[in-house]
Amino acid sequence: MSTAIASPSISAAGTSPRGRVLVQTSVAAVLGLGVSLYFWIDSRYPALLKKLHSGRGISIKGALSFDALMPVTPAMSLMTRIGHTTVNWMWTNRIGMTFGICFGAAMITLLATLPRVRFQSPVANTLLGALGGAPLGVCANCVAPIGRSLFVAGASPITVLATMISSPTLNVVVLAMAFTLFPLPIALARLAVPLNLLALVPLIAGRSTSAPARTCATVEQSGWLLPATFTLKTYLANLARLALTTVPLMIVAAFLGAVVVEVLPATSIPTTVSVGGILLVALIGTFLPVPMGFDVAIAFLLMIRGVPAPYVVTLLCTLGAFSVYSALILGHTISWRTAIRLFVAVMALGVAAGLVSTAALRF
Repeated sequence: MSTAIASPSISAAGTSPRGRVLVQTSVAAVLGLGVSLYFWIDSRYPALLKKLHSGRGISIKGALSFDALMPVTPAMSLMTRIGHTTVNWMWTNRIGMTFGICFGAAMITLLATLPRVRFQSPVANTLLGALGGAPLGVCANCVAPIGRSLFVAGASPITVLATMISSPTLNVVVLAMAFTLFPLPIALARLAVPLNLLALVPLIAGRSTSAPARTCATVEQSGWLLPATFTLKTYLANLARLALTTVPLMIVAAFLGAVVVEVLPATSIPTTVSVGGILLVALIGTFLPVPMGFDVAIAFLLMIRGVPAPYVVTLLCTLGAFSVYSALILGHTISWRTAIRLFVAVMALGVAAGLVSTAALRF
């Protein structure tokens, strides 16, 4: 890994190039930390803890969302239901997606001022992404802009994929929900799938190359005010570029997810277990873009309504781990081959979990 630049003295911050970089690094770090703390304290973790404390009383109001801004009823036409479900998804994800874009822009700005953080070992790069992603508290959709920002800033593709996997699947509150609501074997399957997925990350990433590392442009004037102002302007420019790339794809993903969930609602899951049924559930679960913790909630509600355990396990292990939105962002950012590999890996592990649970029920 690259060696970090030694921090200069405070008195040099206004005169030396290294001091100006230190000012820019500090401003970018404060931006990233401020965005994170505001999101975590004001929104995300209170919301997740509320869902955890709901226990068996947890509920959902939309086909793809916890909240429903617009009503969706069977009496409505298919296109109306699709439109309302699309709006409801975007409404539910508005805070998380805003955080993902704002935090992602801060990461591009910050990492451009630092040595490239990466290791020679694929295992170390995977661990770096896993440890960085787990506390983020964002779903597979909202972490996608962050993954793109890490790649643009020069992070290893392995680290990018590990971050995008660990954030939605290894969050401690979501895992606590799974272990609270499901029998221990099912909860352990929910934990085992992302761990196995992380182990496969170096293979999934393959020979994907990183984006060229961005160099840190500095201003020549002395003092701290101009470097700080320059950093804020750079952040806003990165924010605009990231939003321009990710928001249109978010709308596309919301519409595609709404089409699938309205054409093939959860009520269409068959009552008899088959390999074909497990494959279909895994495909839909991997495709659908859902908010944080929605996978645990819907799988639990389906379980208590009598849906066969193999389907519940498959859905629990695929829904929320990846999505069509993540695939679109990865395809545009790293490569379509990488996006397809990750999609197939999530789906295959979900199928394996469903088949194992089917075999276990026979004994």
